[in-house]
Amino acid sequence: MANHVTDTNQPTQNLAVEDVSLFINGEFVDSVSKKTFANLSPFTNETINLVAEGRKEDIDAAVESAKTAFDTTWKTMKISERMVYINRIADLIDEEAEEIARLEAIDTGLPISQTKKQAARAAMNFRFYAKMVESTLHGEAYQVDDEFINYTIYKPLGVVGLITPWNAPFMLETWKVAPALATGNTVVLKPAELSPLTANKLAEVIQKAGLPKGVFNIVHGFGETAGDALVRHPDVEAISFTGETTTGSTIIKNAADTLKKTSMELGGKSPLIVFEDADLDRALDAAVWGIFSFNGERCTSNSRVFLHKNIKEKFVAALKERVKNIVVGDPMDKSTELGPLIETAHYNKVKKYIEIAGEEGCDVFQGDVPAAFSAGNYVPPTLLLNATNDMTVCQEEIFGPVMAVIEFETEEEVIKVANDVKYGLAGFVWTNDIKRGHRVAQAVEAGMIWINSQNTRDLRIPFGGTKASGIGREGGHYAIFEFYTEPKVIHVAISDHHIPQFGKKK
Repeated sequence: MANHVTDTNQPTQNLAVEDVSLFINGEFVDSVSKKTFANLSPFTNETINLVAEGRKEDIDAAVESAKTAFDTTWKTMKISERMVYINRIADLIDEEAEEIARLEAIDTGLPISQTKKQAARAAMNFRFYAKMVESTLHGEAYQVDDEFINYTIYKPLGVVGLITPWNAPFMLETWKVAPALATGNTVVLKPAELSPLTANKLAEVIQKAGLPKGVFNIVHGFGETAGDALVRHPDVEAISFTGETTTGSTIIKNAADTLKKTSMELGGKSPLIVFEDADLDRALDAAVWGIFSFNGERCTSNSRVFLHKNIKEKFVAALKERVKNIVVGDPMDKSTELGPLIETAHYNKVKKYIEIAGEEGCDVFQGDVPAAFSAGNYVPPTLLLNATNDMTVCQEEIFGPVMAVIEFETEEEVIKVANDVKYGLAGFVWTNDIKRGHRVAQAVEAGMIWINSQNTRDLRIPFGGTKASGIGREGGHYAIFEFYTEPKVIHVAISDHHIPQFGKKK
């Protein structure tokens, strides 16, 4: 079913969007139950459209479709032929980039200036994995003297289940779908129920690209029903999940019964550490962008900022000035820097954390939300000043535009405190002492550390975390070789080597 919007010179509340169906076996269909759920606007909290609610019977149909497509078409297709489809998807995403960006802004509340970049990155995901599969998806050979040649090949798994989040949904969907399809797997995607619009647009793109029926399927619905059925299905070989840590733990438990591979990219409480010798202007830019872009709904956001005591006062004054000037507005306005949070329940959760911060002794400093946006889920950009790392707001993931500011004195102290949290996804170190930069980066317990940089992604690197932030890695050859394929070893005898002759009469 098409997802067309009207002219986006109009404000968000005037943009009409059509209803969303499931996409199974190459066709847009209703759910078996015919049930739907309302997709609400973060900007107005009014209904944007209705979405087909998939359940177990729909997952069963999607998996059957994907398994048939894998067995009869996709796994046997030549890589060169498969890559024609993958590159065609990328080209069609480029053609639809404007509408994708608009739908994403309408659906999630993310500013359109940021969703445009995500649409471009999504096309890049497909092109990147097309090139990588063509150039690197090969095995190795091991010769054993003059007796054997042993070699490896990499085979696709089969049907893979992809469960994606609502914070940058289109880019994160394509980050999973692209390597899964490029390596020869077929896909059942369960997108977040809070952000169905661009997932539906991806189905339209893939249908237009002409992929064989069943190679790609989408079942919209809720985690407790559609998501759980996907995780438990015996014909699904792997689950890749991005989302909240508790949900990830449940998925791992439920996937264990059928011995599925799992990849978990989960929550974070990432530190940004600013030493007194840092380039403070650049560190300020990075700290502000890292927590207030994406409306603060970013797993790698620098939600804990550690400031050396000698620069704390100056840095906090600059933070306050920036927070006062952040443009809070309509997601469709190109000048907007901070939009509304995804839903009312999440809005209430973030607001509650800010209340807790005040109760725990933080000095809460906030920007302003214009009165015209009172119907939306707007949390103003917020600083939690004079925080200490043992506070609830420094230990739990808030996932909103809220920065806790913590003072430190020594390198040893800040490493210890930065690591004193259950998460370990990302970290940022700002210093002009490059030796110290490396020391601290290597000591902070996180899967990814940036030195003198904001969160920039290189598609070749392993993306993922340690501790409660996840298991496994996405990106680059880590996705291709470690998750979406399995190595197979072929042993070839090239001579008449000795074989024991049990039971042979002499």
